[in-house]
This record gives sequence, structure tokens and C-alpha cells, in this order.
Amino acid sequence: MLHIFDTLRDVSTASIVFRLVLSWILGAMIGLERSYKNRPAGLRTHVLVALAATLASITGHYLYLGMKVTSDLTRIGAQVIAGMGFIGAGTIIKTKQNTIKGLTTAAGLWATGVVGLAIGSGFYEGGIIAAALILFIETGFSGLAARITVAPEISVRIVYEDKAVFDNLIRMTKDLDVTIVNLQITHLPDNKCAAILRLRGNSIINNEEFLDLFRDVDGILSAEYMDTKRG
Repeated sequence: MLHIFDTLRDVSTASIVFRLVLSWILGAMIGLERSYKNRPAGLRTHVLVALAATLASITGHYLYLGMKVTSDLTRIGAQVIAGMGFIGAGTIIKTKQNTIKGLTTAAGLWATGVVGLAIGSGFYEGGIIAAALILFIETGFSGLAARITVAPEISVRIVYEDKAVFDNLIRMTKDLDVTIVNLQITHLPDNKCAAILRLRGNSIINNEEFLDLFRDVDGILSAEYMDTKRG
């Protein structure tokens, strides 16, 4: 522990002001990065989350030390952590391309709330270090994440005659090291069935030869891509 913070660990007017201002600064630093990237939750949201979490933590200490209320000091903090989950969930959206956006912002909001709790409890070192790491993750890791190769996904519509044909199709995907992410089956007239498969695998699934392998299976009447943008 840093001794320069020792006089500010007790609940006093000076320490309360210091904790609120420090959480405001740390929340603003994280929020500015999110605002710069035009994310749903930006500067004001992160500052409010940090301040509220800090005040909640201070209140718990004040009730216990100042008002002599015999209660669990961690109870208020636990409720704040749970509440951050509901706020963060509002930043998560699912696009038309079935991709999820806002997870990093939601996690950042939750982490900012925990930073606020740390500052409010007088654990300044932990809060400052955590805020610095959060900023490093949100700024430095974005370029690294962009370089990570993601397995391509596509949707394929298969029309086939009976269940035995579909079983052969499943075995073929396993042999090709292709994973079925999602599956929808619709019954058609004349005892036919249509299956829409969301597949994840290597680059082979983006090639027309991949569909030709399906079409060569006895009982498969047609096979076509459903995605307008493949991979």
C-alpha cells in the first residue's frame, strides 16, 4: 500500500471529496475513449457509473462507522455490481448480420463500476491500477483484436428427400471439419425437407466446391448459400 493515501482512507470530508473526484477522473478517462470510438455508453455514462458506485461504497462505510448500523459492508457493493449488469445489457445489440456489438462497452461499464467501488472503499491503488488496465485493454487491444483471424460463417439451404440423407450430410460436415452453429428444418410437400444450416469452418465453406460436395450426396435436391456476403 502507498503511504501517501493513509490519511485519506478514513471516512472524512477530505477523503470523501478525494474519492469522488478521483472516481470522476478515472471514469472520465475510460468514458472519453468510448466516446472517441462513438460507442453507445460514453463520457457521461462512465462518469455517472463511477461516481454512483463510489458514493454507494462510501455510504456503506458511513452507515457502519458513522451511524453505527450493524450491517454487511459488502452488501451495497454487491447490489451495485448486480445493477451494473442491467445497465451494461442496454449497450449490447444484435445486428442484422447476427453479430453482437456492445459487449466491450458493457464490460467496460461494469468494470468502471467496480473501480468506483474500490475508490469508495479507500482502495485507491487497486482502483487506479484497474482503471489504467481498462484503458490499456480498450485502446491497445483493439488493434490486436482486428488482427485475429476468425473462422468464417455462412448459411446454406439444403433441400433433401428423407432423414437418412440428412444424417449423411451431418457426417460429411464432420469429415470436412465444419461445425454446425445453428439448424432449422422445415417440412415441404411431397415428403421433402429443407434445412438451413449456419456453418462455421475453414475457408472451404466459402467456395462453390463446398456446395458441390453437398449436391453430390444422393438424395440432396439442391444446395445454395443464404448469405449475401459470404464469410
